[in-house]
Amino acid sequence: MSATTVVGLLPLGVLAVAGIVVLMLAAFSRRIMPAFVATLAGLAAALACTGVAWLRVPYAAGALLSFDGFVLFGIVLIAAAAIFVAVSSWAYLAGGKDNGGEYYFLLLVATLGGCILAASSAFASFFLGLEMLSVSLYALIGWRRDRGIGTEAAIKYLILAGASSAFLLFGMALVYAATGTMDLFRLAAAATGQGILAPVGLGMMLVGIGFKLAVVPFHLWTPDIYDGAPAPVAGYIATVSKGAMVVVLARAFTPAFIGPGGTAGAAATMAGGAANGLAAGFPWVFTVIAALSMFAGNLLALREANIKRLLAYSSIAHLGYVLVAFLAGGQQALRAVAFYLVTYFVTTLGAFAVVAALSSKERDADAIGDYRGLAGRRPWIAAIFTTMLLSLAGLPLTAGFVGKFVILTAGAGAQLWALAVILAVNSTISIFYYLRVVSAMFRGPETAALAGTPGGRGSAAALASPAIPFLAALAVAVLTLAVVALGVYPSPVLAFIGTFTTGGF
Repeated sequence: MSATTVVGLLPLGVLAVAGIVVLMLAAFSRRIMPAFVATLAGLAAALACTGVAWLRVPYAAGALLSFDGFVLFGIVLIAAAAIFVAVSSWAYLAGGKDNGGEYYFLLLVATLGGCILAASSAFASFFLGLEMLSVSLYALIGWRRDRGIGTEAAIKYLILAGASSAFLLFGMALVYAATGTMDLFRLAAAATGQGILAPVGLGMMLVGIGFKLAVVPFHLWTPDIYDGAPAPVAGYIATVSKGAMVVVLARAFTPAFIGPGGTAGAAATMAGGAANGLAAGFPWVFTVIAALSMFAGNLLALREANIKRLLAYSSIAHLGYVLVAFLAGGQQALRAVAFYLVTYFVTTLGAFAVVAALSSKERDADAIGDYRGLAGRRPWIAAIFTTMLLSLAGLPLTAGFVGKFVILTAGAGAQLWALAVILAVNSTISIFYYLRVVSAMFRGPETAALAGTPGGRGSAAALASPAIPFLAALAVAVLTLAVVALGVYPSPVLAFIGTFTTGGF
């Protein structure tokens, strides 16, 4: 094994060692502090090792993993997101009766799985990373055993994720039968072949990918899982679970499904007659999925009174926005995807961190009624949550506005005018339900009559929000500053992203 390979695998190796250390600490100590400190140390060390590995890209670590700038960028995002989730989980777990050591072990295993998924270059590593991520999430979703809704959500996710994995595996088998290779980067050649097995296999793999991304029509699990999962875990699912799949989709699957040059490249391929009819239909499938995801996510959120379910529907719409850039293809589109991932991670993690900070050991602060009068009780946390919601809506001077702007620019550059209009219309629709939550925070406390509104499980008076620990408050403050900084001055981040996205999809 060469020195480059060893250095390249350091981030993954550090996460694996950290997971073992945390598991041993959980076995010999019932205190949560050692596991928490070891988790933060392991994630910070993985970030440092990623910086060292960046000096050697691109490189391959055997036949299963390959690393380039975009992969290491994804690993940095995943590890950084895991740090914020670990910190926001600290106060959330400290108020419960369960030891948190196993929780942090599962969090590290899920993070390792996400990193393997992002760096995968073969079917075996792709499926291994996906299952490491998914199996850990089964336990994390149902972590609060004292809440029946969490157990129900974990069982639902187990069944649906198992079904989607079956589609994914059978699709891999068909592609292997048609091509004789398990290399993910050979999928584009498989799609343009003359046989029927490879396109059918790719279509079945699309089912598994669509489930993990929670795009229409594979989105029905999303609100129930977010509602039942602990608030920090819901934030982790919304960011790391989807972000890892977005990275591998951009690297390997987009050239196969859409073409190396986006929809324009796919049109040229179709005109040349190189692709069979099934493969030629993939760009249209992605176009319909993108449009339906934007409309379904935003329209379903309009009447939602549960914050976590509202954010779940919102995440469906945001993945629809990302698919617009995938359909555009090219260097500008990949740059837009990378920047949008940054803005989406920062904003979504901040929103769920606020929910976690306001939650009590009895239940999560997931009803809109819990936020009525929040500006009067806790003005700074109300201001932070308002900032996050306005960023998700894509209003100016926030990270979300710049993120949607670069996505819209990529779509317009590829002449995807219909999708660009749909994106603009849906961004306008989303403003209504985000501002409904903001309005509740700046209104008076909820009366007893309003405590039973649909989607709510209590009132502001009934929810005894605990004091927010310093680390959790610091994490939320850092995320808020990032949202504002990316909205006011995004140029440094865009310039950095441009250094490793040259060449496009």
